[in-house]
Amino acid sequence: MSIEPVRQEPAFGEPYIICENLVKIYQVADIEVFALQGLDMVIRRGELMAIIGASGSGKSTLLNILGALDSPTGGKVFVGTRNLSKLTQSEAVKYKRQVVGFVWQNVSRNLVPYLSALENVELPMIINGTYDPDWAKELLHAVGLGDRMYHRPNELSGGEQQRVAIAIALANKPELLLADEPTGSLDRRSGKVVLDVFRKVRDMYGVTVVIVTHDMSMAAAVDRYVRIADGKISSESVRRVADIPLEERHEALEGEEVEATHEEYIVLDSAGRLQIPEELRAQLKIANRVKLHMEDGKIVILPPDDIE
Repeated sequence: MSIEPVRQEPAFGEPYIICENLVKIYQVADIEVFALQGLDMVIRRGELMAIIGASGSGKSTLLNILGALDSPTGGKVFVGTRNLSKLTQSEAVKYKRQVVGFVWQNVSRNLVPYLSALENVELPMIINGTYDPDWAKELLHAVGLGDRMYHRPNELSGGEQQRVAIAIALANKPELLLADEPTGSLDRRSGKVVLDVFRKVRDMYGVTVVIVTHDMSMAAAVDRYVRIADGKISSESVRRVADIPLEERHEALEGEEVEATHEEYIVLDSAGRLQIPEELRAQLKIANRVKLHMEDGKIVILPPDDIE
């Protein structure tokens, strides 16, 4: 069976997801909790990128908004030409069925346990009215499970189940693939295979892939990653070389070699504010104030007591 792309790849590089001053507030009893605080971000079409942050950083809230599972309290978010802040209920349902595919950490959320892998992939097509058994089989071949398509989830390993989940997410030929901690329940070896599959289907079908995770070891496997803290993007790291061989990415995953593959930038928001990374604040004993001055054409940031 041919595994060639079935549609023309989009023009990579153009802005595809745009978040402008995105705010999300949750009401907990009498307390307002800010999950997102004026977040600005651009993701380009065809990217394989990760959003990395600790628990409570806002990364899952951001993923839910991008998937139209939640609505922002303020700001704007565009996916292609769609303003997600203004989708009607019927438009949101159509968006979730046809534009975006989801891969969740919890396998039981991805797969129906009494259906085979093939039947699981066919199910969203049946619901959407676009049943195509040949496309379902092609997707399972693409994720490396052509010989396992008639097995049920309990007959598959955790990594194989997640690869089936990727095929399911691609069943209705979405433009955008969202993954929430997709390797969080897997061992390192299985996690590498799953990350390779994300890259493979991105290359084959031109889908944009956004992964949210707390695991910095995933950073070396993607083209670009951003760190989110306190509901804002604090830094962005871009791969120095566009096509690093898989084995070199895998070596980086084993250690702390992300710096060798990516260039890190501190991100300014739309108001010109930046977040100084927590480790630098601790090292310089910075609390709530700093001093700025120009020195040889550079902006220097120092604790208040370091300048007379």
